[in-house]
Amino acid sequence: MINKELLEEHSYNGEGFKPLVVYKTWRVAFLNYINELESENISRVERHPETDEVFVLMRGGGVLFIGEGEPEVKRLFPQIMEQGVIYNVKPLTWHTIVLTRDATVLIVENSDTSEKNSQYSDLSTELKEFIQNNGLT
Repeated sequence: MINKELLEEHSYNGEGFKPLVVYKTWRVAFLNYINELESENISRVERHPETDEVFVLMRGGGVLFIGEGEPEVKRLFPQIMEQGVIYNVKPLTWHTIVLTRDATVLIVENSDTSEKNSQYSDLSTELKEFIQNNGLT
């Protein structure tokens, strides 16, 4: 058996977001399906001024929505995610994600990313409908 000081293994099968590895300025987490990430439940987008955020679809299906607009989101672009592809959302880019019930997404971001250093934009009725029409069924 390999010494745990040389190699760690992490997994997570629960719902939602779970940081698994935190090292100095970065963290790796899993995001599993949670009801809040169904297309009809998305009501806002977020952005992080201080960090890129990397998404990698590990299993299931996902749509990453990228937004434009200042000071709030005015337009959304859907990106259907492919398994194993790295999607790097740049700082100050509005985004949200829709997942299927069997989905797992790997996330890499700054270790101190939180509600305190993130920004949020509530979605208009039109943008909520756009997500419902372009999300997963």
